[in-house]
Amino acid sequence: MSILDSRTNRRSFLTRSATVAAVPALAGVAGGVLASPASADTGSDLPDYAPIPPSALGPAVNAQGYYVGRIQRNLYWVTDSTYMSAFLTTKDGVVLFDAPPTIGHNLQRAVDEVAAANGTSNKVTHIVYSHHHADHLGASSLFGRDVTRIGHAETRTLLLRDNDPTRPAPDETFTERRTLHIGGERIELAHLGTNHTPDNIYIHFPDHDTLMLVDINLPGWVPFDSFNLNEDVPGSLAVPGKALAFPWQHYVGGHMGRLGTRDDMMLYQQYVNDLIAGVKAALTAVDPTPFFAKYGDNSWAAVKTYQEAQTKYASDPVIKKYTGVLAAADVYTQSHAFVLLESIRLDLGVGSQVHA
Repeated sequence: MSILDSRTNRRSFLTRSATVAAVPALAGVAGGVLASPASADTGSDLPDYAPIPPSALGPAVNAQGYYVGRIQRNLYWVTDSTYMSAFLTTKDGVVLFDAPPTIGHNLQRAVDEVAAANGTSNKVTHIVYSHHHADHLGASSLFGRDVTRIGHAETRTLLLRDNDPTRPAPDETFTERRTLHIGGERIELAHLGTNHTPDNIYIHFPDHDTLMLVDINLPGWVPFDSFNLNEDVPGSLAVPGKALAFPWQHYVGGHMGRLGTRDDMMLYQQYVNDLIAGVKAALTAVDPTPFFAKYGDNSWAAVKTYQEAQTKYASDPVIKKYTGVLAAADVYTQSHAFVLLESIRLDLGVGSQVHA
């Protein structure tokens, strides 16, 4: 079967194998609690969530746990259904864009598969970093010391600070914009302000009609918990408009196993705008009096329950609107509403009152 053929007829358990593989890592973060005997009794208490829309799912992975496909011409993408990377084959070698550890050695296997099919080089000569986070770069060291690594200047600063041997700091950096010319191919890098992190960049492939922008819009899905853990919420809110200003039709979002489109970016933008509208309404519609009257001197209890009521007010209509449209709308939307509530309140000053 060609690497370009659909593999949706693979056994369904392979489609999500990467997610299963991530469970031990999560258990480690939780101090091993997932492996404790007590966890076996919690299944009946787990909540039910809405089914995942088929439109949110990408192609099934192969027996080794990855899928590789062509985006356009000599630009390809790789996914394990949870994370994704991209690579560009050139006359001088392969340029890899991010190296997620969950894909790991399958990155080279994907490159090898394409090289064997097309008679091109399978040697990775460059790795371009989208940003410094380990979940997108933790397999970088697999490619050795002879690879040229490229990223934003702040990415280098942060990686030198973190001193993680799996993520060697970039050898070449830029601050605002840089155009790479590698093996006859052109790649445009841009830093248009902070968003998910201080160093997250736009990677534009003008000759392949593609934009790669990681950890902002996850096509087909709502963002990960607490508005994707974005470090700069106002900066992140500005991203869809900036992204849509580039000319592209194909989108690599870094997560969740399928390529995106401009329609996906506009849908994400509308989802966030609907949440913002709900939060602004909640700031005036939800009366704090009952919460502070009940809890008296326990200010945190009053604030917690008051904000829970505000985020529920803001998120309930959005969950109803997007369930069946964006996957996991009922899972994380209320957590996004809380982050947006705090940003609108603290960054924009909406709802602030000056004491008389």
